[in-house]
Amino acid sequence: MLATWMRRVAAAPVFLIVSDASAHHVMGGRTPATFAEGVLSGLGHPIIGPDHLAFLIALGVAVGVFRLSLINPLLFLVAMAGGVAAHVAGISLPGAELIVAASVLLAGALLALDRKIPAGGWTALFLIAGFFHGYAYGESISGAEATPLAAYLVGLVAVQTALTVGVALATRLLWQASALAPRLAGAGVCGVGFAALMAHIIPAG
Repeated sequence: MLATWMRRVAAAPVFLIVSDASAHHVMGGRTPATFAEGVLSGLGHPIIGPDHLAFLIALGVAVGVFRLSLINPLLFLVAMAGGVAAHVAGISLPGAELIVAASVLLAGALLALDRKIPAGGWTALFLIAGFFHGYAYGESISGAEATPLAAYLVGLVAVQTALTVGVALATRLLWQASALAPRLAGAGVCGVGFAALMAHIIPAG
């Protein structure tokens, strides 16, 4: 089961290349207009966006492997909400998607190389990445009314909490059985980050 999960993570770069055009729009590019649409968009956005999903997996694996405090996913979510708010408020942050891709690449590389960095370093990465991932999320909800916007945030928080905490707890239970597994997950995440970065640097022909 663990091996299957690792293979899926490693295959994510291919998925990114194939589906990048629609990965960030659950509603097909349409702004959610109801509470239900807001929740659905919030639940789906981090899952169908391979770069966001990869970073969430990396966050969970890092918390599990390096025995980091479970406060880290919460800090990521707080920063993420701030990023969404910044986008909705109309603040322009050029290059945000590049920073998102770079954060995925960095997190994956640290895991793949099994780099032992201070817990504060991971926390700083989660905070900075959280803000820019949130800013990217804000693209699909910008211009929405208050109700679908609030519902979107509820969906975002729910799915990301479940995913990061779930991966962290599972990693703490399973990684001792296979010390290589977290590094394989990191390699897969790194591949997603590299593919995302290249997709933004080199325009599709």
